[in-house]
Amino acid sequence: MSLTNQQLENKVNVLETRLEALIASTAAENSVKISNLAMDADLLWLVLCGALVFFMQAGFGVLEAGAIARKNVVNILFKNILDASGAAIMFWLVGYGFAYGQTAGGVIGKSNFALTEIYNGAGGPGGKDGWASFFFQWAFAGAAATIVAGSVAERCKISAYFVYSIFISAFIYPVIVHWVWGTGWLSAWGARPDANGDARPILRYNSESNGMIDFAGSGVVHAVGGWSGLMGAIALGPRKGRFDPITGAVNAMPAHNAALMALGTLILWFGWYGFNCGSTLAIAGYGNLAAKVAVNTTLSASAGCIVGCFTVKQFEGHYDLGLTLNSILAGLVGVTASCPVVNPWMAVVIGSTSAWWYYLAHHLILKLKIDDPLDAFPIHGICGIWGVLCVGIFCTDNAVQYAGYPNVNDACGRGEQFAVQIIGSLAIIGWVVVNTGVLFFTLKYTMGLRVSEEAEHIGMDVSEHGGGGFDDPAPIIQHAYYPPPEPVKKYSIEAPP
Repeated sequence: MSLTNQQLENKVNVLETRLEALIASTAAENSVKISNLAMDADLLWLVLCGALVFFMQAGFGVLEAGAIARKNVVNILFKNILDASGAAIMFWLVGYGFAYGQTAGGVIGKSNFALTEIYNGAGGPGGKDGWASFFFQWAFAGAAATIVAGSVAERCKISAYFVYSIFISAFIYPVIVHWVWGTGWLSAWGARPDANGDARPILRYNSESNGMIDFAGSGVVHAVGGWSGLMGAIALGPRKGRFDPITGAVNAMPAHNAALMALGTLILWFGWYGFNCGSTLAIAGYGNLAAKVAVNTTLSASAGCIVGCFTVKQFEGHYDLGLTLNSILAGLVGVTASCPVVNPWMAVVIGSTSAWWYYLAHHLILKLKIDDPLDAFPIHGICGIWGVLCVGIFCTDNAVQYAGYPNVNDACGRGEQFAVQIIGSLAIIGWVVVNTGVLFFTLKYTMGLRVSEEAEHIGMDVSEHGGGGFDDPAPIIQHAYYPPPEPVKKYSIEAPP
């Protein structure tokens, strides 16, 4: 049967309509699949980077174990493990809510305690439930608490350590997170939104201002840990024999294992790529930014290493491995705030100057008779604040936009950003010093903060843990001012002959 031209045209139109519908349906399905793949890539990115940040706990532990006396290795490793575990429970229970919950006047979060707002399907169809965000942020909280361990090493009671570590993870650190990364008064990500949901970042309280820029936590994480450590070191006092009681001269307390120190530093450097690059919080559309962050992180750490190495040679007369390793960490801390908003040559300058600030602070606290066995305050406290200030000194407005910050303005060019960074730095220092000062001195005069002189003498591995961390006949290398303790007796379970 033949079809008329009109009938053929009708059939063609029907086929065209069906084909268009099929194409549209396929395109919609593909769009959903692509969107889901992008979301899954972002979530996987956060989980992997969070795991790298958690691996930094191993770096802290190995570095600290090598830098202290052999008789205290078990104790310092034990405390590092407790930091990560305690931070997980307390950050889940209250810390994450204080950090990222609905804001109470831009000061502290007031919701989502114990992750009540994170559950299966919380993000809706195709949305993010929030599991990856908590995991990533917990790893940061654990790092902030662990920094303090270096400042109070070799003389702090474990019971006191429990208390202050929990308090930092549950309250002191999360409040700073809320201020800078949540919706707090310093935030660049929706500061103190008004009734219409519009952000009000300082100083102009509109889109002409950015708020404080601290990309991955020079101030939020490192300065919090470093200044907390300073207050702990002051409250505890120096290790016995660190300073000559008559002349005030500094007595050397050499590290017992340089290999562990070097390995720990390299592990930290490796983990720092999760720390900094992961702070893009997504990878779909942000791959170039993450790569730029990795480059600037590498350059700053390398510049810190080289400048620190030759600075020590110039003023000490020899090359010093420990100070050089710490200069690497200084460079890493210094660039953590600014890594996406500066150019590579600026990262080199930041790493170089961070090494100088570290070296000056290292000698300053010794002059002040403050004993910080791991130099946590010079590295994290001083270089953390310097890193925050470097944002205002070196940032460019184009780089801020490239980094994904929400407001388009010239705050860097007209100097406002530097003023904001100064305000943020002072706020962090004030909050941490007051709260940890009250905390440490309360512990000191109530339950006690420091072990007895006898326990410090024999080593905390024996006094707090019942035995040393090494089961070999090699002699335990002690600090020069102490004779070696009596060897721990070992008993055989075999019947006598």
